[in-house]
Amino acid sequence: MTDQNKALPAQGSDAHQQGEQSNSNNNQTMESLLKEQDLNVDLPQAGEIRTGVIASISPTQILVSIGAKSEGVVSGRELEQLTAEEREALAVGQEVHVYVINPEDANGNVVLSLKRAQEQISWDNVEKLLSGDEVVESKIIGFNKGGLIAGVEGLRGFVPSSQISAMRRSQSTGDTPEQRWQKMIGQPITVRVIEVDRERRRLILSERAASTESRQSIKERVIEELEEGKVYTGRVTSLANFGAFININGADGLVHLSELSWEHIDHPREVLEVGQEVKVKVINVDREKKRIGLSVRALQEDPWRARVEKYSVGQLVEGVITRLTKFGAFARLEGDIEGLIHISEIAEHRIEHPKEVLKEGEVKSLRVIRIDPDQHRIGLSLRKVDSAAFADKDFKLLAAEYRSEDDPEPEADEPAELDQPAETSDDSPGEPPAASEDTEA
Repeated sequence: MTDQNKALPAQGSDAHQQGEQSNSNNNQTMESLLKEQDLNVDLPQAGEIRTGVIASISPTQILVSIGAKSEGVVSGRELEQLTAEEREALAVGQEVHVYVINPEDANGNVVLSLKRAQEQISWDNVEKLLSGDEVVESKIIGFNKGGLIAGVEGLRGFVPSSQISAMRRSQSTGDTPEQRWQKMIGQPITVRVIEVDRERRRLILSERAASTESRQSIKERVIEELEEGKVYTGRVTSLANFGAFININGADGLVHLSELSWEHIDHPREVLEVGQEVKVKVINVDREKKRIGLSVRALQEDPWRARVEKYSVGQLVEGVITRLTKFGAFARLEGDIEGLIHISEIAEHRIEHPKEVLKEGEVKSLRVIRIDPDQHRIGLSLRKVDSAAFADKDFKLLAAEYRSEDDPEPEADEPAELDQPAETSDDSPGEPPAASEDTEA
């Protein structure tokens, strides 16, 4: 009995220990359950985008249920950033995307933003457009001095002028951005995303990269449409030693150095600069070689024509021999006006070279026998200076000179006095009246 009684306390002790262990296990189970429950609660985190449902809308705030312990709120500045149109489009029960600004403010509210969520999603989308090299249909919503502004996924994308299609650039005329781009606002534009920098909020677009019409096909089309002799407005795209390239309706044409100005120039930059708008005349279209010849000077008054108005065929002039060549001699009449004395017009007899008769620097009386305004050429003759074929013209010109020297408004009897030597021409064989008699003979 004593042994059994001694053993009882031991059994009671074991039972007590088992009870304590059971309580401990229960406590651990409750703690783990509570921890698991806490883990299962999807608490919002700052910077994340969540999908929620609008619970209520008031003038000062919008409550959005995002599945957390408390509803999130859009208020204050975040509410003011929404346009009137955007606020009118919202309704209770509508599913929206929200950006978590603060998981819990001083009042225990989750602070949300609708605008930031839209922007984040938009940036995600344009990054996908960039990686996918996709074409986007957009609309021009603004401009600045460097190019156009187009809307893509709710963001403002910049289209630099270098990335605007040639066709659209050809339509942009004027000296200021307003003159060039203002009329294009509201027009549709097809673009590709070529650069995305979310941190700098930089979105660069290209219309040229999205164009399905290649540069070559544009030129072929423009060449078919161009008309020789017609005047177009173009823009200088590049300058070279031999001329300037002007873009007309999307295709480049060449203005050769000689077609830039009537005056002598050494380089196109003396009269043009890249980007300058200029009117040009189409002087040649080679559809086979796909070349466009343009002229700027064809639209300018030709100063050479004005300077040679004082000369006429048959007139006697004085010229300084400036250059001798095997085909003739050049003589300067006045300023930069030069004429050519062909070797056949130097002497009555055959010569092998002008140097047999002429020397550079000599002053000679010459006869104008040809004037070509289009080619800027004057034909002169030395051997026809005393030709009877021009005697009558020489007499009339000489009489006019005498008349102008005596009196700007000559009296009625003066022409009769000038005609008088014709009756005594035998004694004056070298005078114009004698030449007149030869003409009659």
